[in-house]
Amino acid sequence: MKKILTPRLIFIASVIFVAAFSRLLPHIPNVTPIAAIALFGGTFINRKFLAFLLPLAALFISDLFIGFYSEMYAVYLSLAVTVGIGLLLNRKTTVINTITASVASSVLFFIVTNFAVWLSVKYAYPHTIAGLGLCYEMALPFFRSELLGTLAYNSLFFGAFYFAKAKFPVLAKA
Repeated sequence: MKKILTPRLIFIASVIFVAAFSRLLPHIPNVTPIAAIALFGGTFINRKFLAFLLPLAALFISDLFIGFYSEMYAVYLSLAVTVGIGLLLNRKTTVINTITASVASSVLFFIVTNFAVWLSVKYAYPHTIAGLGLCYEMALPFFRSELLGTLAYNSLFFGAFYFAKAKFPVLAKA
């Protein structure tokens, strides 16, 4: 039977949980590690169920402190899909593929969460195609910040893991 709790998993889980709790610190609005946590976990956690569980659990625990909101289901759904993108990225992790996956996860997050806002916030946007378009248009500044955060955090997480593996071979895949 393979050992689950390895130095690699401890390192990756530590990055994920520290990043999730960084949401509690003052930061530029929407420049957070949310999508980066999911992509990083999906890419580097070897066991699929843990690849989904750890990032989502870390975000849920940090949400316990931040507070719950009506569109949480959309955030967690888009993050679960982002973990799936990370599982695909695991097959060939290159700089270009990581940037592409980061942008794709940000676009996915934007589409899913703003669709949920349009659906649930009845007084903000009419439930028409024009209302949906207006919802997405009004969310563009948030998308820019979220994309910036995802790219920056993925650069940090993926880069740190790359250098850590070079320095500590025990972190390489078993």
